[in-house]
Amino acid sequence: MGGGGGTGERIKLFKVMCDRVPQDLSSPSGTPDPALSSQCACATPWLPGNRPAALSARVEALTWPSSCLREWLKDLCEKNKWSHKNSPIIWRELLDRGGEGLLLGGYNEFLEYAQLYHGVTSSMTTELMKIIAQENLETHIEKELEEEARKDLINPLQVWITSASVPACYNLIPILTSGEVFGMHTEISLNLFDNKEAEENLRSVVAETQDLVAPLLQSISICTRVEDAFLQAHVVIILDDSTDREVYTLEGCIRSRLPLCRLYGYLIQKNAHDSVRVIVGGKTFVNLKTVLLMRYAPNVAHNIVAVALGVEGQAKAVLARKLRTTPSCIKNVIIWGNISGNNYIDLRKAKVYRYESAIWGPPNYSRSVLSLIFDSEWVNRQYVATLRKLTATGKQFRPILAAHSIATTLKYWYHGSPPGEIVSLGVLSEGQFGIPEGIVFSMPVKFENGTWVVLTDLTDIEISEQIMTRMTSDLIQEKLIALGDLVSFQPYQSETDLAKGYEKTTLPTTYNNQENQRVSDAVDFLDPIPQTISEKPHSQELINDSGDKTVEERQIN
Repeated sequence: MGGGGGTGERIKLFKVMCDRVPQDLSSPSGTPDPALSSQCACATPWLPGNRPAALSARVEALTWPSSCLREWLKDLCEKNKWSHKNSPIIWRELLDRGGEGLLLGGYNEFLEYAQLYHGVTSSMTTELMKIIAQENLETHIEKELEEEARKDLINPLQVWITSASVPACYNLIPILTSGEVFGMHTEISLNLFDNKEAEENLRSVVAETQDLVAPLLQSISICTRVEDAFLQAHVVIILDDSTDREVYTLEGCIRSRLPLCRLYGYLIQKNAHDSVRVIVGGKTFVNLKTVLLMRYAPNVAHNIVAVALGVEGQAKAVLARKLRTTPSCIKNVIIWGNISGNNYIDLRKAKVYRYESAIWGPPNYSRSVLSLIFDSEWVNRQYVATLRKLTATGKQFRPILAAHSIATTLKYWYHGSPPGEIVSLGVLSEGQFGIPEGIVFSMPVKFENGTWVVLTDLTDIEISEQIMTRMTSDLIQEKLIALGDLVSFQPYQSETDLAKGYEKTTLPTTYNNQENQRVSDAVDFLDPIPQTISEKPHSQELINDSGDKTVEERQIN
């Protein structure tokens, strides 16, 4: 847009540098000078109409925020050995040769140059220049916003995995990179976070992940520096962690979770993206770790959840073997309470689809699970004992199941859960279903529009006070012990337990073969089984039976 010499002269570039917020850099007070910068921004629009057709030159205007211009101007002048302190600064350079260029000076020097060498003067008034400068500024800001939006589409989703050396991470990575979780058009960047001692193992995982040649995996990196953890994270997956010291008591094991959760919470709030989604999995103290993270990352507490699909999946699998069907045909099994501790496997809403029997229907036809199980003893005793045994041996939370549960929960979170299907999820209680506020409790939800909603409108799912107290007592005590507000853990014992010793309770159920029959009103809701999994010796039975220890008990001992 600028002038040049005679025919055949090399292409010249006039660069005009001014601050986006008008400010005279040479002014002692640093006060803005709108007229000067506005004129600078419009110093050349009148040149094209007066430029001879044979000349090859153009003007490029560069703008910087006032906060950055002073430092930039200093570096530019030192690099090119110029002496200039004002805004704007104008220079010319040969495009096909580069080099340091020729400094023309400020606005006045540029006008003198244009008049002497090209016979061109400006007839624009200062007021008109200000109007044009404002329009240019608005256009420039719009272009910057468009560029940021474009970069957001290009930039990958930042996924962080803690304790990345554990086997669950090894099984999780192929699922995350397949496109099944975040979508077939969403590129991701994996960040594996663990301690320094695990770095060699992490490098092996990185190498093998790169061998997958996954189209949606833009990068994979290792992080062992605590201060760099969760930088710009969009998703944080919390896996099992190991304590730095040995603990020999239940209370010590509970308290050992606090330092790491406090650190993670602080780093997530400090380094992660504002809309980060945090998902907590693992074998032990899942609810406790989740509520502690919420405490120390309050700004994103609404986006921190605990995975319950592992327990739900195992419960469905046991039912499927009994009914001789596939686990995927069983829906709406609800997990209440402590995901890795005292919980209640609720079958009152459970349905089975595509079940081969005398009654057959279309794919969307379902039958009540409880109406198909005629063996009440199996439901009340063997079913509960099977799930407890799986937990005691650690089989319920093996890596494949843990990875699949986390991936499925994330998939629902981003794309929604199947319509009409009930999903179990550990979330912060706000008093729903009579659950005390301030604890993380597994309850029925659905995922839609990128978030989850508690299904408070479900009917016939009332939980007895005894069951609720048994589940919430453990969670409340764990939280108080972790925070130092309680010294020792006291297993919950009802009046019946104290009088007769601990007695196994049973699921609320119906045992006839009529289709879709509701739970009988005669069923006593004060005694259904909430105790299918025990995180610690929370019951008298597990305290006295050293041969049937849970995963966490064996870890302590």
